[in-house]
Amino acid sequence: MADPQPPVPPTRDPEAVLDRPAPPPARTTAYGPDPAHVYDVRLPTGAAKDVTVVVVHGGFWRAEYDRTHAACQAQAFADTGWPVAVVEYRRTGMPGGGWPGTGDDIAAAVAAVRADPDLPDRLVLVGHSAGGHLVGWAAGQPWGAELAGVVSLAGVVDLRTAFEMRLGDGAVEAFLGGTPAERAEAYAAADPALHAPVVPVVLVHGVDDDVVPPAVSRSYREKVAALPGKGPDRPVTLREVADCDHFGLIDPEHPAFAEVLAAVSGIAS
Repeated sequence: MADPQPPVPPTRDPEAVLDRPAPPPARTTAYGPDPAHVYDVRLPTGAAKDVTVVVVHGGFWRAEYDRTHAACQAQAFADTGWPVAVVEYRRTGMPGGGWPGTGDDIAAAVAAVRADPDLPDRLVLVGHSAGGHLVGWAAGQPWGAELAGVVSLAGVVDLRTAFEMRLGDGAVEAFLGGTPAERAEAYAAADPALHAPVVPVVLVHGVDDDVVPPAVSRSYREKVAALPGKGPDRPVTLREVADCDHFGLIDPEHPAFAEVLAAVSGIAS
């Protein structure tokens, strides 16, 4: 008789976290006139830390992906002690969405969260995928100097490279309204890899990511290192996580989420 075989573990669905339920936010606050101009506040459980984590969701900037899929990630930050604001923004396919409207929304949302009297005004921005692009872009803006720093999770932080790789089936071209040749000024303004960060940046990327490959974060790090104004007080750190796909970084049940918490803690300390 053959020896009994151990049970085969169920195959993990990487995208399951996108629909996993989470407790509702403590409140939702408007920062502008559009229905998308809102942020959800999640309050910490236990002793509160003195830094607000601002979560910027991904989805290749497309209208069909909103902040609800970041709820589990955001709640995990709150459960760790951070006050959290999950910002919404206008996206490609929505009135005013795409570039520059989406960038304008992120700037306005960050300013509103920083002015919120119930939240610490020291902010760490955490963005996933397209949200990683947006927080990386914020790190290179003059007003970004008001931040403690940013953490990009599998971020589309090099738009030219992402365009050439046709990530998201042409998502970069749709977001910016054309090719680099057609929209040179938009690419120059929106690409984080063309702007020296004014605050520390931590890039966290799964080695097994086939949605936004880690080569995008590597390219960003190389390009900004060569830019004038990039000093040792504004480090760019890349952490590549083994056995991690695109969605593991926003899944509190995935071992890679420990790397995310460590990155946020490092910036916030």
